[in-house]
Amino acid sequence: MSETNTAPAGIGGTAEKEVVDLCRDLIRIDTSNYGDHSGPGERAAAEYIAEKLAEVGLEPKIIESHKGRASTVARIEGEDSSKPALLIHGHTDVVPANAADWTHDPFSGEIADGCVWGRGAVDMKDMDAMTLAVVRDRMRSGRKPPRDIVLAFLADEEAGGTYGARHLVDNHRDLFDGVTEAIGEVGGFSFTVNENLRLYLVETAQKGMHWMRLTVDGTAGHGSMTNDDNAITELCEAVGRLGRHTWPVRVTKTVRSFLDELSDALGTPLDPEDMETTLAKLGGIAKMVGATLRNSAAPTMLGAGYKVNVIPGQATAHVDGRFLPGYEEEFLADLDRILGPRVRREDVHGDKALETDFDGSLVDAMQLALKAEDPIARAVPYMLSGGTDAKSFDDLGIRCFGFAPLKLPPELDFAGMFHGVDERVPVEGLTFGTRVLDRFIDHS
Repeated sequence: MSETNTAPAGIGGTAEKEVVDLCRDLIRIDTSNYGDHSGPGERAAAEYIAEKLAEVGLEPKIIESHKGRASTVARIEGEDSSKPALLIHGHTDVVPANAADWTHDPFSGEIADGCVWGRGAVDMKDMDAMTLAVVRDRMRSGRKPPRDIVLAFLADEEAGGTYGARHLVDNHRDLFDGVTEAIGEVGGFSFTVNENLRLYLVETAQKGMHWMRLTVDGTAGHGSMTNDDNAITELCEAVGRLGRHTWPVRVTKTVRSFLDELSDALGTPLDPEDMETTLAKLGGIAKMVGATLRNSAAPTMLGAGYKVNVIPGQATAHVDGRFLPGYEEEFLADLDRILGPRVRREDVHGDKALETDFDGSLVDAMQLALKAEDPIARAVPYMLSGGTDAKSFDDLGIRCFGFAPLKLPPELDFAGMFHGVDERVPVEGLTFGTRVLDRFIDHS
């Protein structure tokens, strides 16, 4: 189906015209999150979004949890406010980027090769822009959603959401009164199987996390002396064991459903125990799916010592640990066994795993909206190997899905865009997603 003639009844094309400029504007606001108290761009992004919402008659609230760490929330009145409300959430912060590594400046929002380039292009200022574009168009044309919609553009997701979603859930629960369902990031993107079938992966589960600090104490001394109690040696051996460990395959209901759907689509069985063969059939999404078949623990930082001729009395490491829904206890037990008794571990940040069923009227609305814009679309569930702000909203009893619709060219390494160099989103993907999101709201 031609993408130029698929706008739903009522949409005037304004959203499609605006979405690219909105995305570029947001990318140009440097909202790099370094994992500390600083967030120099988040306040600017919150104010930009609030201005765009106020222009069309909404009354957004900017909530600052710490100096500069700001989120924007607004509520849209639906046709029937007695119905449970829907939350559409996105984050405005991004991970840092080194401009010298990029083809185009990561904070320029440049358009090249049919894509908008920049940090946040897919994680997740694209969805922020699509949401803004659709909402602005609907407000201008007076098209109310079927039920109330709460919009939340959040700070600090990239460092666990302490200053964003977690702060709002803990201190401003009233903003989410009546909300029972939500959509957010890392779902609704396409995987082209063949000319007759395109799968759109809807996130229904997330791995839990344990970001950990590992510590080993040893005996300090002169670097020229023999030392059988060297903290660095002990820690490095433990980290080496952990980094090389092959975790057992554990197939959750979401992953099983995804593999069954993919097996049907490909016309061939997929064996999760035969990882090499299975992942070879998944192309650009292999990294994302492969990480959902096992628990994982990736060493990411090492620290010890202050002078070359001094053996330090302590060494530390940081590890990004992720566990599958239902497997947290097994993960921690395996972790302690691998590390050994000399290593102390403590959580720097931890959060639960999530999993919901792939059913209900909201899923039906996703499928209808996708198929209206792409006749060969089929929505399927999948698990995200990382985590999102959905973990905080789950505490309010809100059922969360990842649905930020994008139709992608088969050759694009979508998984590699997240936190990677040369992050970019296709312009046609943005306009497609805007149309899908508009239709989705009508059916939701």
